[in-house]
This record gives sequence, C-alpha cells and structure tokens, in this order.
Amino acid sequence: MNNKPLILVVEDDAAVRSLMAVTLDTQGYRYHLARNGAEALIEASTQQPAVMLLDLGLPDMEGVDIIRKVRDWTVMPIIVISARSEDADKVEALDAGADDYLTKPFSVDELLARLRVALRRVNAETSAGGESAVYENGGLRIDYAAGCAYIADQEIHLTPIEYRLLCLLARNTGKVLTHNYILKEIWGSYTASDVGSLRVFMATLRKKLQTGGEQPYIQTHIGIGYRMLRQDGKPEDAP
Repeated sequence: MNNKPLILVVEDDAAVRSLMAVTLDTQGYRYHLARNGAEALIEASTQQPAVMLLDLGLPDMEGVDIIRKVRDWTVMPIIVISARSEDADKVEALDAGADDYLTKPFSVDELLARLRVALRRVNAETSAGGESAVYENGGLRIDYAAGCAYIADQEIHLTPIEYRLLCLLARNTGKVLTHNYILKEIWGSYTASDVGSLRVFMATLRKKLQTGGEQPYIQTHIGIGYRMLRQDGKPEDAP
C-alpha cells in the first residue's frame, strides 16, 4: 500500500498535466488530477490532499479565487504553477493564501524541490505536538497549532510566507540564518535574484512585529542573513 502523501494537480493543459502526473508517479507520490476549478474544489474538499499544485489560468474560474475558497477550510500548502510571470500576479496569489509560486516553463527538479519543502512543513506541523505548542518571546506569541501570531495579545495578520518566515526564525532564536538557508527552507530552490524578494518579505514582517516599547525582533546581518532576537533575557538557545 502506498502511504505517500496525496498531491492534487489542478491543470487544464493536457500536456503539462501529463508531465506532472508522470513526474509524481515516478517519485512514488499518489495524485489526483483536476482539469478545472470546479473539479479542484470537489477534490480538495473530499480527498483531503496534502498539497495542491495549482494553475491560475483555468477555463471556468481564476486560480486566485480557488485559493481564497480553499483557505476557508484548510491550510494545506498551495503551490501555484503558472505562465504568468508578472510580480503583480505573484503577489496577488501569495496574498490570497498561496504558499509558493513556480513560473512555467519549470524544471522537474525544481518542482520536486518545492514539493519536498511543502511536505516537510506539513510533517513538521503534524508532529508539532511533541514540541511546545506555543512560542513566546517578549510580547510576541506564536500559536503553532492555530497558525496564528500575536503581539501584545493582538493578532497580527501575516501572509503564509510571512508566517513561515516568522516560525523559521522563532525556532532558531538567537541563530543567524543565512539568506541561502532561509530561501532553501521556505522556497526549496532559488536564484540570486530571490534574495531581493526575501528582503521585501522580511521588511514587511519586521514592520508588522515592531512595537514602540521593545527592541526589534529581527536583526539584519548585512550580506549574511537574519536572526530572531530574544526579548526577555533568556539564553538565546532556550526553547
């Protein structure tokens, strides 16, 4: 019996759909195929896939609308795979709740790398019961089980990528994480130009975390990476 995670592929182009199916089959993944938005919503709600691979340009509805609908009931990772390469399209999909964005044409290796990152996150969240379910650092609190973050007991609204960045930094409090390490953990594969995108995400995250009475939570190490600072005087490697 195949116990591999179930992947939902939502793609109207038969050739691309076939390529993705063969790729997943070769790697031993279970998968279901959907050709349009209606099928995607049915499969997502009834089959409970671990990850959705989603094309934006579907014949019956926009992929961004699917993301918003799916986000009403599940936090499963959604990796957008689209020929739309404009920054505005990427930002719209990510803000709607997508976890990652892969531009066509894509390499099979890059697709599999992004998928592995998404599945690692699913596994980490599933096994989070063995760890502390809540992270606290000064006025910052992260409820891993609920997928929410708070500053001074006020919920802060984060995009999926901002939340993942925050959790990665929190779980490595006091440690300097390099740009390459962060990009690999969050995006799976990357290019040098992605460092610029990371800086934008970190700047918006830092702004959302900042309050008047505390030192910054995120420290920038120019040319190297970022570090989550301990606010309450505990040792940097304390859990």
